[in-house]
Amino acid sequence: MNANKTIQTRQLNNVGVEVFGFDINQPMSPELQAELRALWLEHAILVFRDQDITPEKQIEFSRIFGPLEMHPLKATTSDEYPELFVLENGGESDKYNTAYYDGEAIVNRLIWHMDLHYTGKPNRGALLRAVHVAEEDGLTGFGDLAKAYQALSPELKAKIADIEVAYTFEMQRIKWRFADNTGYKPGPFSPKKPSDVGFPDFADSIYPAVVTHPETGDKVLEIVEQFLDRVIEPEKVGMSTDEADDLLRELVAHTRKPEFHYWHDWRPGDMVLWDNWRAMHCTTGTRAGVKRLIHRTTIEGDHTLGRQL
Repeated sequence: MNANKTIQTRQLNNVGVEVFGFDINQPMSPELQAELRALWLEHAILVFRDQDITPEKQIEFSRIFGPLEMHPLKATTSDEYPELFVLENGGESDKYNTAYYDGEAIVNRLIWHMDLHYTGKPNRGALLRAVHVAEEDGLTGFGDLAKAYQALSPELKAKIADIEVAYTFEMQRIKWRFADNTGYKPGPFSPKKPSDVGFPDFADSIYPAVVTHPETGDKVLEIVEQFLDRVIEPEKVGMSTDEADDLLRELVAHTRKPEFHYWHDWRPGDMVLWDNWRAMHCTTGTRAGVKRLIHRTTIEGDHTLGRQL
C-alpha cells in the first residue's frame, strides 16, 4: 500500500493539474490507481514532479492507464527497454530535425498536433519523463480541445456539428495549409517524403469536426493545425470551398488561444501524462547542439475515432 492514502492536486496554468502526495516507487493500491485514472479522465493533462524515476518504474506506472504501444521505428526506441520511445536533441539526428525560424536554427520544434492522428486511430495517451533537461527552451505545450469546444459560441457549435475534416499526411511543413509558417524555412536535411524517415504513405484521414470522447462522453474539437487540409464536401452543409477554408482558419485560431494551453518547463524528475483523445501538444525545440533527452511511453488506443479514405 502507498503510505499516502490521499493524493493531492494543484491547478496548473489554464488547463491540467499537478498531482502530488505519493511516491511512485511505493506499491500503489487499486484504489490509488483508480484515483489516478479518474484524475486523468477529468483533467486530460497530469504533471508529476520530483519523482525518483527509473525506466522500469516509468513503464510500470504507465501501465496503470492502459496497455502500452510499441513505436514502429526501432531506431527511436531503447534496446534495453523497447517500450521507451527516445526523444533526443543534441545528438546525431539533429541535422534531420533542424529548421530555421527567423534565421535561427532550431531542433525538433513541432506545431500543435495529436499523435497518430493521420491514421484515424490516435493512441490513447502518452507519458513523458525528463532524463536530461535542456539548459534553455525545450518546453512542451499542451492544449485542451474539450475546453476549446466548450468555449465556442452556440452558433459555431451548430455550424460545425455535421461537418467532417480531412488531414493529409505530408512531411513538408511548408505544405501544411493551416500551419503558421511565419519566419519558417526548412533545413537542408528536412525530410521531403515519408520514406525519408522510414514512414509509409498514409491515405487522408477523415474526422468529424467534433468527436465524442469514447470514455468520458465529452465533446472534443477535433481541429489541429498539423496536416489539416480541408472540409469534406462543404456544399452539403451550404458552404463554398473558400467559406470552408475560412471556417478552418477561424477554428485553428481558436485552438491557439492561451486559455486552453499549459506550457511545461521541464525539471529533473518530471513526468507529464496527457490524454491524446482530448489534448493536442507541441514543442518549442532547442537551439542546435543543446542536449535534451526525454523518455516516452505510449498508451495504446483501442478506438478508431476517424477513418481513412
